[in-house]
Amino acid sequence: MALSLMTSATVNAQEAPKPALVVYAAGSTTGALGAILKRFAAETGEQVELKTGPAGLMRERIEAGDAVDLFVSANMAHPQKLHDEGRGGPVAVFAHNRLCVTAQHEVGLTSANLLDRLLDPKVRIGTSTPKADPGGDYAIAFFERADQVRPGATAILKAKARQVVGSAIEPAPTQAKTAREGMIERGVDVSMGYCSSRSTTPDTSVDKIEVPANLAIPVDYGMTIVTNAKNPSREAAAGQLAMYLLSPPSQAMLVPYGFEPAN
Repeated sequence: MALSLMTSATVNAQEAPKPALVVYAAGSTTGALGAILKRFAAETGEQVELKTGPAGLMRERIEAGDAVDLFVSANMAHPQKLHDEGRGGPVAVFAHNRLCVTAQHEVGLTSANLLDRLLDPKVRIGTSTPKADPGGDYAIAFFERADQVRPGATAILKAKARQVVGSAIEPAPTQAKTAREGMIERGVDVSMGYCSSRSTTPDTSVDKIEVPANLAIPVDYGMTIVTNAKNPSREAAAGQLAMYLLSPPSQAMLVPYGFEPAN
């Protein structure tokens, strides 16, 4: 009888579904990464739970002990910090992005007048929260670079900018909002952010202008396998997922969302 019970337990254990891999990722990857992981699950049968938000805050949750297998950040610094702390494996580039300025149509924003419009006292600037969200750090780097083009611009831009997003991990809104609606709600006319989008469908409610080359800031997304759990089998599974994300078919899926492939 004992042997029978043991055999039954063993069979049940073998039949029990494997727990889903957990991926923490920058909010800007929601659309692209969601699509890639859906295809991964369909091809492999492996389930993945994706949670997105400001990458700096996601990193802090990993440091606090959240059970996570793979971390994708909108910069290289956050995954590198986990690696330096012994909480993550080597850091790989997942994708490249670019800095764009989104504006309500009334601003009349173009590539040629971008800096002039941002410096206009009447134009309200919104950014993400520095340190908590890499988007905010990129905005600060852009403001500092602006001094090379227009002396005195850095101080003006920093004084004008309002940190309107990225200070907390929030659930996705129940109803989709246009970019224009979000900007009106936050009381800004222009918003510093990425050229990528969470959707493959352009949002025509606003103008999105890429930052000119003389003001451009490199935007590299990094990822690392999280090693907090010291579980070799889960780390191996996360490694397979990481390789899948870097495969040519997966990298090609980034392009319609406005990202540039890592290689």
